[in-house]
Amino acid sequence: MSGSTSLFPRKPVLFCDFDGTITMNDNIIAAMKHFNPQGWDAIVQEIISETKSVKQGVGEMFALLPSSMKEEIKDYIITNAGIRDGFPELLAWCKAHDVPFYVTSGGIDFFVYPLLDPFGIPADHIYCNGSDFSGDQIRITWPHDCDEYCDNRGNCGMCKTAVIRRYSQDEYYRILIGDSVTDFPGAKIVDLVFSRSHLTDKCRELALPHIPFGTFHDVIRHIERGGIQS
Repeated sequence: MSGSTSLFPRKPVLFCDFDGTITMNDNIIAAMKHFNPQGWDAIVQEIISETKSVKQGVGEMFALLPSSMKEEIKDYIITNAGIRDGFPELLAWCKAHDVPFYVTSGGIDFFVYPLLDPFGIPADHIYCNGSDFSGDQIRITWPHDCDEYCDNRGNCGMCKTAVIRRYSQDEYYRILIGDSVTDFPGAKIVDLVFSRSHLTDKCRELALPHIPFGTFHDVIRHIERGGIQS
């Protein structure tokens, strides 16, 4: 390791959420609000309250929409997502310091990949859910489901902890960047969390090591200091 990464006790690796973190909007929620299929808001509240799993809830919400709307939904999300300030600079910092950067997204492939395409992130560094438009309604698929160590017993959808566990805590200083319920399980097992919104509340509740952030410039500033908040 070179430069500021030597401040970490082990080699840092970053796992970054997509919706509401890389993008300014939570794209699934934004699309649901815009297209407003009947019943979607009740499902969201069940996910937030953790009375319904993310996997079940996301699947149910997209099943409310017809497959014929694929391009309309994708175009709306891409037009309105917005990329959080400092994201290209964070990727450049990671590349310059040989820090692995992974996108761990509860989002869906048909909008995640087009939005990330301009940034040159290798496809095998992007984890997200899949989609099937062959039927009348949109069906979400789960190519990165839970491993045998996940406490959620197959209910994550895109299991972020399964991805994180591929990087041993003995060798890597694991850093999660996120904002919402899909990041809660990962926040419990990493060394440091950069948090926004609901994730900040959860980290405070559980006394997890975290640093609230507004832009990726904040993240760069703190990781250059070895994860020191001040």
